[in-house]
Amino acid sequence: MNDTTTLPALPDRLSINPRSKFYSEEVLQHDIGIRLNGKERFDVEEYCISEGWVMIASPKALDRRGQPLLIKSKGTVEAFYREA
Repeated sequence: MNDTTTLPALPDRLSINPRSKFYSEEVLQHDIGIRLNGKERFDVEEYCISEGWVMIASPKALDRRGQPLLIKSKGTVEAFYREA
């Protein structure tokens, strides 16, 4: 089981896309949970706690590079480490 003292601090903004400047491999090695307005979301691509938004991939629409379009949802964002 992971000890909370050995886990890196969660950043204010994090993306799961390796091409993003907000990508952090050391943080993403752990299981991270995101709550938006009190409801846990499992489809978040990127989040920003201070600005209060999450980006969620569109199920069908693609951009011109073939990547899924991201939809911004606003609200109260909480990031946390899930326990094993």
